[in-house]
Amino acid sequence: MTLDKTVGSAAEAVADIPDGASLAVGGFGLCGIPMVLIQALLERRVGDLSVVSNNCGVDDWGLGVLLGAGLIRKMTSSYVGENKEFERQYLSGELELELTPQGTLAEKLRAGGAGIAGFFTQTGVGTQVAEGGLPQKYAADGSIAIASKAKPVQTFTMRGEEHEFVLEEAITTDFALVHALKGDRHGNLVFDKSARNFSPLCAMAGRICIAEVEELVEPGEIDADAVHLPGIFVDRVVEVGTDVEKRIERRTVREGN
Repeated sequence: MTLDKTVGSAAEAVADIPDGASLAVGGFGLCGIPMVLIQALLERRVGDLSVVSNNCGVDDWGLGVLLGAGLIRKMTSSYVGENKEFERQYLSGELELELTPQGTLAEKLRAGGAGIAGFFTQTGVGTQVAEGGLPQKYAADGSIAIASKAKPVQTFTMRGEEHEFVLEEAITTDFALVHALKGDRHGNLVFDKSARNFSPLCAMAGRICIAEVEELVEPGEIDADAVHLPGIFVDRVVEVGTDVEKRIERRTVREGN
């Protein structure tokens, strides 16, 4: 048995992801997205995907390219406001959406990776998040085909006061796709500042985690205290280089004086 988890190409890394697979995909907006792996999936035309990610990219970049090609069946996300094709597919009944509060989404992924089946949170109590009725999928005529179900709510004493909490179930997926600044052959990863975002949580939640890294180094070259995600959570590593395209979702500049 070898600890070398490197593979030769992104195509090889995703070669066994089948139609109908569930994916946890790192990134926040277009920051820290595993675009090379996403493009490899697009080239294979892997479809009927159920994807868990903070959002679905934009129309022509990130997960938006899979969505535009009709390859995503369901999204579990916390923000979906930058993608017009997403809006069209959701409202026309082509796409199923499980809208989840952002912090709850993060904890659902972390819990799944830690082997915790569920947890109680105050987020969503008194709303449709807990009470059910959120449209998850529309019919072609605009009626609600699938609505979210009510979740168990329980009272706990916190800081000497009773509060209601809603039960949220953990998320696990078949595969996870993440992008890292640096990784070694054992799968230990280092992310670049805010590009870390949801990636460690997604990696933990996936049964098989595939990481694209800008720089591949030998085991021991990354200081143990600098490791953001231990290799125990990573199954495959593919080096994509430092010249990968990184787009900015909304570029703003200060007006000149």
